[in-house]
Amino acid sequence: MGKKRLHKSTNDKKICGVCAGVADYFGIDPTIVRIIWGILFFAYGAGLIAYLVCAFVLPSGETEV
Repeated sequence: MGKKRLHKSTNDKKICGVCAGVADYFGIDPTIVRIIWGILFFAYGAGLIAYLVCAFVLPSGETEV
């Protein structure tokens, strides 16, 4: 097994694949990450900024299914 890397998902994405990539990195369900990101977006607005930064900065890669 290789080294874990943070990346955007290419095979399990809804918008850009950021949430699925983060979920794969931490070994949790992507739905949980999407819910947390949505709460941050509506509560503080920081979720949108963080998502956009990750969408542009993170490299693409496949997530484990």
